[in-house]
Amino acid sequence: MAERIPVVIVAGFLGAGKTTLLNGLLHNNRGTRIGVVVNDFGAVNIDAMLVAGQVDAMVSVGSGCVCCAVDVAELDELFTRLTDPRAGIDVIVVEASGLAEPRNLVRMVVGSENPRIRYGGLLEVVDAAEFATTRDRHPELTSHLRLADLVVLNKVDRLGEGVVARLRSEITTITDGAPVYATTRGRIDPGLLFDPRNRDTPRIGEQLSLDELLHDHDDADTDGEHRHLHDDYTSTVFTSATGLHPRRLIEFLENPPPGVFRAKGFASFAVPGTGRYVVHLVGRAISMEPARRSRTGDTELVLIGTGLDTDAIHERLRRTVHAGPEPLEEQDMLGVWRYVPAESTV
Repeated sequence: MAERIPVVIVAGFLGAGKTTLLNGLLHNNRGTRIGVVVNDFGAVNIDAMLVAGQVDAMVSVGSGCVCCAVDVAELDELFTRLTDPRAGIDVIVVEASGLAEPRNLVRMVVGSENPRIRYGGLLEVVDAAEFATTRDRHPELTSHLRLADLVVLNKVDRLGEGVVARLRSEITTITDGAPVYATTRGRIDPGLLFDPRNRDTPRIGEQLSLDELLHDHDDADTDGEHRHLHDDYTSTVFTSATGLHPRRLIEFLENPPPGVFRAKGFASFAVPGTGRYVVHLVGRAISMEPARRSRTGDTELVLIGTGLDTDAIHERLRRTVHAGPEPLEEQDMLGVWRYVPAESTV
């Protein structure tokens, strides 16, 4: 079975920069086929027209925003069309209306019975210059931020560095640690959200080398202007030929080191008969799935973020390696299985 298609939800109040961010993803996807679900709510009709010429498959939801669909089956119908193998879609982005309730959208994606998709995380886009005003007008922004897997702090060019730093600290306190990515004009590298595809290379669930995992990051930010318009980020690689303790790795992923936006790669556990797993972390959204036809049984993880303390990260990851003499049992995998689709464990 091919790797499941991630469904990334982009939310935020009107004017935050959601459509600008989406257009940026479509312009900078390096061959990735993106399926987009956009809302038909007020001015979003115009937004849909802006992206229509750039997207491989777009389904526009009528009669209100997508989160107001009659039931989950209606959204599932859209996912069915976008996940048809003939469409060749690599990632689905759901752009929520500026008046949408993201919690309902997350429930729809997580509750979908479509075996070809997985939840890819909630991005909450925030207008940095209008944060206080937006929060006063929409007190529910606080609950939206707490639900977010990654907060995109947009339009930071309108504020001084000190103000941006204080605002990031305030938002991080609200979210209880969710990563905050500072940018302007909605620019965010696709590699922080999903794996940009080279159409000539295998999918990550099949045979993807460490060089291929790093490809989307290595050639990022070659444009000098682009580098100064968003957080400067780096990556680090952790490998281990010894199996990991599953509970320790889950603890690491559920409480990642400061500055980590993204983790991806393969994990092998010291539990007999478990094989190798594909790992994805976007902000606080975790997904895992048994790997197919992988080249080796080693653990290979790439971590991407800003201000990374690589020594501390590697030290924490080394502690996830099971070096003790006591054997691990199948029940030690329970934490992993929480993040694996039920169909994949059969």
